[in-house]
Amino acid sequence: MSLPLLALGLMSLTLQGPATEKFAKAAVASDHVLASEAGVEVLKAGGNAVDAAVATGFALAVTFPAAGNLGGGGFLVFRSATGESMTVDYRETAPALATRNMFLDGVGKLTDRSVLGHLASGIPGTPAGLWAAHKRWGKIRWKQCLAPAIRLARKGFQLNHELATEFAGLAEEGRKKGFLETYRVFGRSGNPYRAGDLFKQPELAETLQRIADFGPDGFYKGRTAELLVAEIKRGSGLISAEDLANYKPVFREPLTGKFLDYEVVTMPPPSSGGIILLQMLGMIEPEKLRSEGFGSSGAIHSMVEVMKRCFADRAVWMADPDFFPVPVEKLLDPAYLRQRRANISDRATPSADIQTGLPTSAEHEETTHFSIVDSEGNAVSNTYTLNGGYGSKVTVTGAGFLLNNEMDDFSAKPGTPNMFGLVQGEQNAIQPGKRPLSSMTPTLLVKEGKIALVVGSPGGPTIINTVFETIVNRTLFGLSAQSSVSAPRFHHQWLPDEISIEALGLSKDVATALQSRGHKLRTRTAQGSCHLIVVEPQTGLRAVGCDRRQSTAGLAGY
Repeated sequence: MSLPLLALGLMSLTLQGPATEKFAKAAVASDHVLASEAGVEVLKAGGNAVDAAVATGFALAVTFPAAGNLGGGGFLVFRSATGESMTVDYRETAPALATRNMFLDGVGKLTDRSVLGHLASGIPGTPAGLWAAHKRWGKIRWKQCLAPAIRLARKGFQLNHELATEFAGLAEEGRKKGFLETYRVFGRSGNPYRAGDLFKQPELAETLQRIADFGPDGFYKGRTAELLVAEIKRGSGLISAEDLANYKPVFREPLTGKFLDYEVVTMPPPSSGGIILLQMLGMIEPEKLRSEGFGSSGAIHSMVEVMKRCFADRAVWMADPDFFPVPVEKLLDPAYLRQRRANISDRATPSADIQTGLPTSAEHEETTHFSIVDSEGNAVSNTYTLNGGYGSKVTVTGAGFLLNNEMDDFSAKPGTPNMFGLVQGEQNAIQPGKRPLSSMTPTLLVKEGKIALVVGSPGGPTIINTVFETIVNRTLFGLSAQSSVSAPRFHHQWLPDEISIEALGLSKDVATALQSRGHKLRTRTAQGSCHLIVVEPQTGLRAVGCDRRQSTAGLAGY
């Protein structure tokens, strides 16, 4: 195949919205400018990075419903100015009535019920997770943190062309599939929204108000829980009142590693992202990459070969650690990483010839990420999701929020690709109370005891490689903050055996050189939507909004 002929460089992708902003004290970078501004509003009111994360997270549920959510879940990585690091796992869990083969038909074939409709939803974690983080680290009142989101839902915000178009498509799918509340809320029951229209969400405002008034009990119990369970029953789903009442987020010690002169602080299982990121950073050879040069076929080849081997490990060893003993220490052992690297040559290794290096025994791209640094030096890297764009496409009648389709992140049929083409094993099979495997990779880099980078991205399995490439671009190749984010991206996930490359990302010569090494190439429109904050000790904060996929992303700070 041939790729578009473009001069290889950092301007090959044009960002639609804000690029880089410099701030003296604090910054928020998210997928919607109004959500970023909500975070800064709370910072200016005396809040810290965690308070701002609560404000930004709930505001994204209003302004970016494709992925911002109440009905989904995610991961938060926190580091305090005094050096405390911790993560909050608020990933969804499988309902008590979930069964291993619940998405197979009578002849063992996968159905679409893991991605569409009420059965696709796991128990939401977002309200409980943000509450847990705030209770442990927040400074100002919980109600203050939710006030901006409630105001946005009540008073509305103006839709741009892209969101109005998405809403029209979502509403039509809701009409066809019988999800009539989705049709009503996002399509005005047949009177589609247009660019410039004010989008008000009174039911969502009331749901947010209950969460503001009663904390997680305002979601997992009482009126909101009643509405959610009624909706689930309406569509023959499995989530019960008991499931909601029993949901708990989990504080987990972060994974940490060294790369160059940075400490990397990232998410442990059930996210596969942190382990795979540390594996890749530990397997590459920095001096070799530098000598090959940024954007060269040699550097891309070296990074892709590392990606293949790490994603092969992911398929076998990653799962909820409360249900499966993930061998974290063995996977991150430097000797093991050297062994994995040893058979990388100048030619592409076929994926069929790559298996996990350890002995074995018998995610959609509509996620959203935000990065925050406050004036005290506290930092939050948060990635959360509904899984597919607009999740299961089911809106809870009377409550105004969409439900996730995270059950597809389990191995609905082990060994069979999921909606992202990821092959996952028996260890990630469906079990009641279990958290599905994830690729979300919220990450912090620390240098000389202080925050240096806050980074993360949406993008299903491409998340890991987007974060990996951004870190390498900044720290190893020495690119500017903006260039680190806007540089062309590439992705390999072991299976299928191909490199997907952003369509405007490579010169013809580099593409041809990769093919001559034996790589198969496939173009894609864009990969991820990375939000990066770089702390520059002498000059302040530099926040970068990627904005590859939609035109609402925004940076805010002071």
